[in-house]
Amino acid sequence: MRALLCFAAWLILLYLCWPLALLGLVLAPFVWVAWLMLRLVFLVVEAFFALLRGLLFLPARVLGV
Repeated sequence: MRALLCFAAWLILLYLCWPLALLGLVLAPFVWVAWLMLRLVFLVVEAFFALLRGLLFLPARVLGV
């Protein structure tokens, strides 16, 4: 359903302003790749902070506090 709505919006944009619609069609893969890389960076940062939290709370777990 979401894909159909996006396609309909693109068709409306194509009718109203075709250069902008074609530019969006060309730039969409590049935006997707950039978004994918940002998600990967977020995943790495989140994993790093989870590791850091685990290392900081390790003495408390060993002592049973």
